[in-house]
Amino acid sequence: MFTTSENRIQLIGWLGQEIDLVEYQDGKLRGRMSLATHEWRKTEDGKKETVTTWHNLVVWGKMAKAMAEAFSKGQRMYVEGKLSYRQFTDVEGRRRDVTEVVVTDYKRLASSDK
Repeated sequence: MFTTSENRIQLIGWLGQEIDLVEYQDGKLRGRMSLATHEWRKTEDGKKETVTTWHNLVVWGKMAKAMAEAFSKGQRMYVEGKLSYRQFTDVEGRRRDVTEVVVTDYKRLASSDK
């Protein structure tokens, strides 16, 4: 029986773009990126189909800088973090809901790593 609850997610996938770094006026550094994960399934006619899911990732501080230096688009990576949900109002006044993985750990993987 579990006595605690934990918000933790682990993903293995491919970096979808270069990591976008932003430094704020107060000195905080934020990195944003997308990660693609793939699943394979058979269609009704027996053909193999790839289903890709895109995940929004955010990383803060020194880890953001280290990841931006270590990774480039298309590289395979492992990330661990927590799910974060937030809302904001865009410039046109519409409410937007965002789900992100806040990265707490990462590792570069070779294409052949399982």
